[in-house]
Order: sequence, then C-alpha cells, then structure tokens
Amino acid sequence: MTDLAQVPFDPELAPGAANAVHACLRIQPHEKVTLIADHACLEIAASLAAALRSLGAPHRAFVLEDLAARPLTGMPATVLEDLETSRVSIFAVVAQANELRSRMQMTDVVNRRLIRHAHMVNIEKRIMLEGMRADYAAVDALSLRVLEFTRPAKLIRATTPAGTDLTAAMNPAYKWLKTSGIISENTWGNLPGGEVWTTPGEVNGVFVVDGVVGDYLCAKYGDLAATPLTLRIRENRLVEAHSADKALEDEFWRYTHTDENSDLVGEFAIGTNLGVRDVIGNILQDEKIPGVHIAFGNPYGDHTGAQWYSSTHIDVVGRRFSIWADDRCIMRDGEFTL
Repeated sequence: MTDLAQVPFDPELAPGAANAVHACLRIQPHEKVTLIADHACLEIAASLAAALRSLGAPHRAFVLEDLAARPLTGMPATVLEDLETSRVSIFAVVAQANELRSRMQMTDVVNRRLIRHAHMVNIEKRIMLEGMRADYAAVDALSLRVLEFTRPAKLIRATTPAGTDLTAAMNPAYKWLKTSGIISENTWGNLPGGEVWTTPGEVNGVFVVDGVVGDYLCAKYGDLAATPLTLRIRENRLVEAHSADKALEDEFWRYTHTDENSDLVGEFAIGTNLGVRDVIGNILQDEKIPGVHIAFGNPYGDHTGAQWYSSTHIDVVGRRFSIWADDRCIMRDGEFTL
C-alpha cells in the first residue's frame, strides 16, 4: 500500500494544498478526512496529505490502484466504508473512461452524510499553481454578486464571437448554487472553485464549444480552439453536434446518447474564478473561466431540485461570452460588467 508520507513533492504545490485544506475546506484539527488519489495524482496527493499532517487532522489516504483495477467498475468498498466515518473528503484522481458510476457511488455517501467534499478530478500541477492559488474570499464575493442577478432572472442569454447564441429559460422551482471554492456541508464542490449554477428549465439555441469538453474526453481532445464542436439544442435536448474532428463529433454524440436523458441539459453555469484567464485543456479549471458552461446529463437533482436523472454528465466550455440576465448585461466579451 502506498504511503503518501514517503512520496516526495515539489514545494511549489504546498500553497495550493494549504489553500484547499484551510481556505476551501476549512478543516479543523479534530475532523477526520478521507483522501482518495491515484498514481497519476500521487505528487499532488502527497502535498495534500502533508497539509493535513501539518494541521494535525486525522486522515486515511487511499490510492485507487492499490485497491482495484482501473478503470473502476465501482468505488472500492474500503473507501466507501471510510467515508462513513469522515467529516471531510478529498478526491484527487485523473478520470478514466466509464468510471462515472464509481464517482457517483462516492458522492451518494457524501450527499447523504453531508460531508464537506473537494472534487479534484483531473487535477494537475499547473492547476495547483494557478486556480488553486486564487483568492477564494474574492471569488466567493463575486459569486454572490452574480447570484443577485441570476436567481431572479426568468431568461438568460449567452453569445460568443465564435457563434454561440443560447437562451436558457429558468425554472423557479430549481435552486441556484454557489460553488466558489468555499465548500460547505450543503453542497460538495470542485476545486479549484468558482462558479454559480443551476438546472435550467429549457435551453434553446447554438453552443459553440471552442474551449473544452468534459469527463475523459477532455484529456483525449484538449483545447478545441482549432476544431470547435458546434451543438444545436432544442427544447433542452441536444439535436445536432458537428465538428471538423469527426472522431470527437462521433464520441461526443455517443456519450450524450448513453441513456434517455444523456442529451438533456442538466446544468447551466457561470464561471467566477478571476484567477483563471484562458483555457488550458483541463475541464476542472477551464469551467471556472468567467463565462458560461453547460453540461448534458445528470442534473444533480439532490442539490437543484430537478426530478430527473441520467447516468452521464459532460460539461462543455466556450470562450469570450457576453451574458444577459433578463435585460441586464452582466458580462461583455468575457469581462464582468457588475
């Protein structure tokens, strides 16, 4: 079994790790933590474990390859059992194809036990040196300001120079959430943080993905500036997907037709991390860029109140958005106007 205390790591990772432990998760010395990692994120996990040791917080660390073959068919039972006795959890793992079910098994425990959970899927060194060094108090303040305009809005419109022209009618029965990097028991969050999001009522229009797509496709296809994916959405369902990269077009279409709801827009979000300025080809950080991103599939209804479900969830990110909440312009060409 891997002992993270024996794994060397670059000292430059320490500030981001400390930000995660202290600013984002606000871990107290008496709180037990479950840390889940894999071989690809071993150095980052070692920096997080060092921050936990420095704090004096009791914790157990698991490296997935020590427990089961990858890709996972399910989250190892020992991990799920340990989560049952923790107040905080950190998941620092590179996603592999068809592992979403195992992550959902983990977040089911997180949601049920109200664990403060940091989801760091596909975390990499550059993100630890950029997005994880953000001033999360400032990100949180901006997120609250954005919510002042989005929560009461009936319609949000988003456009980009690349050709996005999207309208999202909001469902007042669905909650808007803030995942600004300050993680609470009410909703687990991705790190780095910086977004507000909801399940939309109905989305229509065109979304040009000239940033990145999510899940394991992100690592496979990277920055899509040269080969954008153009998506047409009608009555909240994906009806067309086109790209010069036919492999991307085909794989994205198959992913979003895994089950009867995989093609539904389950998430509408606005990124609020001012420390993130451009796409790096990693969805974990790229979806926090100021602008709009949406996701097809699972609406995380436990949080938003949406009553439907999907076994899949994939985000798409564009660049240089202008955004209107009803008649109020809140972003122009990638810059907030609040």
